[in-house]
Amino acid sequence: MFSLFLEQMLNGFQSGVMLFLMASGLTLVFGVMGLINLAHGSLYMVGAFACAVVAAWTGSFWLGLVASLMAAALAGVLVEILVIRRLYRRDHLDQVLATFALILIFSEGTRWIFGSFPLFLNVPDLLAGTVILPGGAQYPIFRLAIIAAGLLVAAGLFLLIGKTRLGTRIRAGEADREMIAALGINIDRLYTVVFALGAALAGLAGAFVGTTQSVQVGMGEPVLILAFVVIVIGGIGSIKGALIGSILVGFTDTMGRFLLPLALSTVTDASSATSIGSALASMLIYILMALVLFLRPSGLFGAKA
Repeated sequence: MFSLFLEQMLNGFQSGVMLFLMASGLTLVFGVMGLINLAHGSLYMVGAFACAVVAAWTGSFWLGLVASLMAAALAGVLVEILVIRRLYRRDHLDQVLATFALILIFSEGTRWIFGSFPLFLNVPDLLAGTVILPGGAQYPIFRLAIIAAGLLVAAGLFLLIGKTRLGTRIRAGEADREMIAALGINIDRLYTVVFALGAALAGLAGAFVGTTQSVQVGMGEPVLILAFVVIVIGGIGSIKGALIGSILVGFTDTMGRFLLPLALSTVTDASSATSIGSALASMLIYILMALVLFLRPSGLFGAKA
């Protein structure tokens, strides 16, 4: 039982790390640009498809991983220059409508290019196999590698935002975009860089998740909803909040799906306990969000009004 509990804990941590890659880019874009980008999940899908296609063509997952970063970043740059740049001074409703239209364009375009059938990614040989957890359970090495990669990305983001000239400009743009524009900084170029960075992170998450599930049209929207929950819990514009919120959501969802059916199995049959437990577990993350908002309306690490 202990080994099974430990396995689910690791699954929750891995789920949280993947959510962080999505939510960090989303919170950067919203915090710096004040933009509600519903198309962020489409960039996640672009990264997953790019990785799957290039890996199938070349036989190398690593080339596919590079392709996912480049394709998502390039798509982000094109979207920012052609569409998003016209929305910064518009109402949030206009931003929602425009980025929702982008979802439809990306979905239909992807279906037209790749078809409606799902694609699959194989785990690279270097990271195939399992390790033995305390208690005797086996756990995939690739999932541990995903956790390590996500934590490295988180550390890199903290260093980028806190210790570099670009990070200083990003923080300044979040605080007062008119002032940094007056100081001679090219605000349009800064926004393009931030949007491309957020898109690349989403594409990286899509490439990683593509190895644990199928790559298909529309795969980004459910993850996008969870990413919005994460930034509400962690606080808009906070990378630390995105990390903590992602781990909280990942653990809550995974452990809820593990523990609730076990608890319900004592009062009902196994199939009913599984279905009811899964439904209740899906509600837990929103209960967590409501609780955080009740106690801290700006999120755990959000700026107070």
